[in-house]
Amino acid sequence: MKLLHRIFPHPHLTALLTLVWVFLANTGSLNSVVFGLLLGIIIPFITQPYWPDRPKLRNWPMVAEYMLVVLWDIVMANIAVARIILFKRDADRQPSFVSVPLELRTPEAITVLAGTITMTPGTVSCDLSAQGHYLLVHCLDAPNPEEVRDQIKQRYERRLKEIFE
Repeated sequence: MKLLHRIFPHPHLTALLTLVWVFLANTGSLNSVVFGLLLGIIIPFITQPYWPDRPKLRNWPMVAEYMLVVLWDIVMANIAVARIILFKRDADRQPSFVSVPLELRTPEAITVLAGTITMTPGTVSCDLSAQGHYLLVHCLDAPNPEEVRDQIKQRYERRLKEIFE
């Protein structure tokens, strides 16, 4: 078991890197899969010293649910941003900075939340408070900033808390 852990220090990362390489190569050939697997073994092995405390994912079904929610939100946000840009006058837009109080404490969970917000069209994570208790988010159009804050906490933070903490 110790030898297996040395070869695959981060088995999930190895699988993810292999899968990403196959998708990027856009071919399912044996050569592509083998090269992706080599990358999936070498990269985690080289970066292992920089990961002294690996994050523990507590709830794998929630990871799948989170990914589906994020993908759905990205699609819906693309449609909403297109409507805003095409049909809403600049004078009618209400861009806003929203301060989101965080219950998350692990750096990995906060990073995933900030990345999720930034990947969703119309919102960008701008800053994290020094103590990590607040995340500043800019919204392209937020007539009700409290609603945006509550939606981030309900849709993303709650699930990430179940996954990481």
